[in-house]
Amino acid sequence: MSREGETAKRPSTARLESGKVVAFPDEELASYFEQRGYGVKREDGAYELSPYEALYLLEDGRIRVVRSEGGEALSFFELLSLLGEHNPDLWIGYLIYRDLRKRGYVVRNGFGFGLDFRVYERGEYGKAPAKYIVVGICEGSPIPVQRVWELLKRIQSLKRELVFAVVDRRSEVVYYTASELTV
Repeated sequence: MSREGETAKRPSTARLESGKVVAFPDEELASYFEQRGYGVKREDGAYELSPYEALYLLEDGRIRVVRSEGGEALSFFELLSLLGEHNPDLWIGYLIYRDLRKRGYVVRNGFGFGLDFRVYERGEYGKAPAKYIVVGICEGSPIPVQRVWELLKRIQSLKRELVFAVVDRRSEVVYYTASELTV
């Protein structure tokens, strides 16, 4: 798979190590990772990818994931299944991650506390902090008002914008912002 206007290139190999995906990119792909905010670079030059990043890069054809050195490549659904053992909400999070990436945003893992993603304004990654904090919700799943209150209070203290990403039954993502907390 290659994007329109790009030449087809052999994907870089990544390994599944203890439930984590570690990529060993060449110089060109390492530069791509740095510019677009993929992974965390280790001292040995490898990049530790989040499950969302690994799935996205595999689907995009930039990496191939194996279980061990010289092993057979995993399919997208095999990797999804293996990584999903540790995260039952992986599919919903991946749909949101993929949608944001396709819209041109740099997406990084959140700060914990149920804050799924930090999203950087286009062209701002590495220059400014994330502008948005995105929380994923599956359509039809209730979210208590107290939880919304806590999230909004936390996000406002970080001086960011809270965005709820709701995944509907057709796997489409709809975004809602919550910007003011008044009582």
